[in-house]
Amino acid sequence: MADLSTAPLSQSDLCMGNLEVRLAQNEAEVDAAQALRYQVFYSEMAARPTPELELLRRDIDRFDPLCDHLLVIDHDRGTGPESVIGTYRLIQRPAAERAGSFYSSAEYDIGMLAGYPGEVLELGRSCVHADYRNRPTMQLLWRGIAAYIFQYDIALMFGCASLPGTDPQALALPLSYLYYHHLAPPALRPAALAGQYVDMRLLPPEQIDTRQALNELPPLIKGYLRLGGFVGDGAVIDHQFNTTDVCVIVKTELVTEKYYKHYERRSKDAGAS
Repeated sequence: MADLSTAPLSQSDLCMGNLEVRLAQNEAEVDAAQALRYQVFYSEMAARPTPELELLRRDIDRFDPLCDHLLVIDHDRGTGPESVIGTYRLIQRPAAERAGSFYSSAEYDIGMLAGYPGEVLELGRSCVHADYRNRPTMQLLWRGIAAYIFQYDIALMFGCASLPGTDPQALALPLSYLYYHHLAPPALRPAALAGQYVDMRLLPPEQIDTRQALNELPPLIKGYLRLGGFVGDGAVIDHQFNTTDVCVIVKTELVTEKYYKHYERRSKDAGAS
């Protein structure tokens, strides 16, 4: 397991007031992340739990024991599970090989991503406690991801990102915008699996209001786009989670460039002082 503090981001970059971003260090912290995921996905977003998950009140699957769990901790909430207020699940290629696949393989043909030269990272299960859905929390999550990318020399990130609801027509504008403006190049373009494929071209290009489309996109997807992200071909309806999914791909050059500049600037400022 990586220690994010050894990446080229100082400890102050990984903390913000009472908040800290780091990897889960034990099973109790992973359990706290799973409890937060259940609260957000099932209690708030009306996902449909299996009887087992409903009994446990945890969002758990077969990938959890094999991956890293990025956490945002609020130290003002104590040291127990209540201190975990944000989480992201990080799956590297060796973990996916042990699991038999990446999570996204259930919805997309990601052969070209799984076989990409260099290290790859699948992102998923991102959620934040309702009281902390603000800029500082998201900044810390992204700093944690940047530190992880540095630590493992990740070249490509991908994962399923969700839009709320299961009616593609209600999401016609953002889905069409993503297809026409951010479709991945052929060499990096996963396609939704046959039988699950939903055509994203629900509106003609001339009817797309770019500003309105961006307003309707979830903040997480907009964050990926700001980093130069692409989407695969086709959306997928996830009835269990009450969402419409797209596959997002991000080459990490912009992430590393942004944070290298940030680190160099901090180093120069420290030297000047």
